[in-house]
Amino acid sequence: MIRVLLFADLGEIAGQRDLSIELETGTVDQVKAKLQEQYPAMELDQAMVAINEEYAEPDTPVKTGDIVAFIPPVSGG
Repeated sequence: MIRVLLFADLGEIAGQRDLSIELETGTVDQVKAKLQEQYPAMELDQAMVAINEEYAEPDTPVKTGDIVAFIPPVSGG
């Protein structure tokens, strides 16, 4: 299991900010694909991704026990 944290509107789309997905090993892109399969309205292409509190690239490996956070771009004034 991989724990996924969803920030801002991503959590609102999923109806929860903290969830788990079934994946023992894979990449950030594979986690994204699973999320988009479950939540088609979720826009993850512009989101920053962190694994265990360190920013990650799309091909960064993930494994059971990791925490993957998706942080959408924010704007403000």
